[in-house]
Amino acid sequence: MTSAADPLTLVLVGPMAAGKTSVGRRVARRLGVAFVDTDKRIVAEHGPISGIFAEYGEAHFRELERAAVAQALADGGVISLGGGAVTQAATRELLKAHPVVFLTVNPDAVADRLRGSNRPLLSGDEDPVERWKKIFEERRGWYAEVASTTFDTSRRPMQKIADDIVTWRREQR
Repeated sequence: MTSAADPLTLVLVGPMAAGKTSVGRRVARRLGVAFVDTDKRIVAEHGPISGIFAEYGEAHFRELERAAVAQALADGGVISLGGGAVTQAATRELLKAHPVVFLTVNPDAVADRLRGSNRPLLSGDEDPVERWKKIFEERRGWYAEVASTTFDTSRRPMQKIADDIVTWRREQR
């Protein structure tokens, strides 16, 4: 068992709609630790992300995000990062000392998951799936850079993926 000074930590990264929140909650429950969604923490402290983007810009949001990631890592648990968190070198640096799971997903599976979502980076006239593909391609190298392992969420039940991640994490101790 980990001590309070060394909390069990597992970080989930990946593109929008990869299943970080849904898989993360299941993994946290199985490991008996807290689940933290850094986007939700930012919203609780600073208001809607779309409002932060509109009023202060992406750079300000990324700084709030880096601070939320640092705090979550200090607290421990299963931590789900927003899709763009890895775009910042300072945030990637924070992740180096922790086990990081890259959840990937293919565009076909994403199309169903994006319907009815309100994601600031996917708003506008462009087809959301096409925009998602571009964003994923821009970030794919950063996800791979920080990842300790990768799981594809496209075609498997989230519970099965969570079980596999729990098994992997327990082997890391």
